This record gives sequence, C-alpha cells and structure tokens, in this order.
Amino acid sequence: MAQKDIGYKTPLHELKTTKEVMNYYDEWSKNNKYNQDMSDWEYSGPKETSEILSKHQKIKDIKIYDAGCGSGLVGLELKKYGFTYFDGADLSKQLLNQVPKNLYNELEQVDLNKKISKKDNIYDVVMCVGTFTFAHVKAEALDEFVRITKTNGLICFTINEAIYINHGFKNKIDNLINNNKIKEIEFFKSNYLASKKVGAWLGLYKVL
Repeated sequence: MAQKDIGYKTPLHELKTTKEVMNYYDEWSKNNKYNQDMSDWEYSGPKETSEILSKHQKIKDIKIYDAGCGSGLVGLELKKYGFTYFDGADLSKQLLNQVPKNLYNELEQVDLNKKISKKDNIYDVVMCVGTFTFAHVKAEALDEFVRITKTNGLICFTINEAIYINHGFKNKIDNLINNNKIKEIEFFKSNYLASKKVGAWLGLYKVL
C-alpha cells in the first residue's frame, strides 16, 4: 500500500528516531499551528473514538488513560460525551503545554515505546488516537495498554491504514485475541483525515 500520511513540513514516514518525532511536534505546536491544522484538515479521530467509547461505556466517572494525548483533542471530546476523569501522556512537552487547564487529572511526558510507569489493572479505558502511525508508537505498546487496563476494561485506538499490516499491528492484535487477552467489540474504517485522503482503522476491544 502506498505511504499515505500527513506532515507539517516533512512527511511523518521520513522521521526515524524518537527524538526526531519529539522535535517535530514541538516545532509543529508553535503559534498553535498543530491545533489549527487539525481543525482545518477536519481530523475526526478524537470525535469518532469518543463517540464509540460512549456507545459502549455508559458509566462516565471511570479512569481513562489518553496515550498520545497531544494538545488534548481527545480529552475535549471525551468531556463533551460526559466523561470526567482522564490522565494524559505524550512525547511532546510543547503539545502538553497547550492542553487546556484542568481538563486532565494528570499529564506526563512519556515515550510510549517504553514501559509505562503505571500499575497493572489501574485504568478502565485506554485511548490511543492518532499515535499508531509512521515513526510513532509501535504495535508492542498494545501489550502495555492491556497490562494497565482492568479486566473487562476497554482499549480504543486508531491505526493509520498504511501501517496496519506491514508494521505488525494486525499480527499483534490477532495474537492478543488468540491468547485471550482481548476481544473485538468494534473494528472499522474511520474517516480520520478524509480531507487529506488518509484513512485509519478504528478499534474498540475489551480486555479479558
């Protein structure tokens, strides 16, 4: 499949290292450029995932971990759907600085390709939106998401369609299902960034 992605100045698939990704988003965040681009490009990931979560999770005062929260776009949508407690983590300190005050309970600068410094079974939901894409968080992070999610909790994420198979996401999800770690609830093609002709898979899974 052709490499479909987006970029501020450089296409994301040209980034190679974690430091390059961090610097890239720190630069993109200046003068509110990132937030403005997401609005202009009609980025639907935060709204679509929050809507799907709300469809299947009626209790609103649960603990949610927003992995790759960026400037808080997912948190803003979760709040619209009545959810009240979220912790956020992102690689870019500059994007974290742009998160609206008092939206998240806790914010941390985190490399999600490493072990997450959270206890086992602590969250009711893990959200990961827009982070499974070129040069970003790898499929192995799903193991950590499962670890920190409570039994019968939910994991909701998007995966750039161009990396779903070739970057190991399909195999990782299949393995987690086959080993009775997760169960599929929803999995479908998201609008994601239709204005840029960039599609993504949207998945919602129960942790077993």
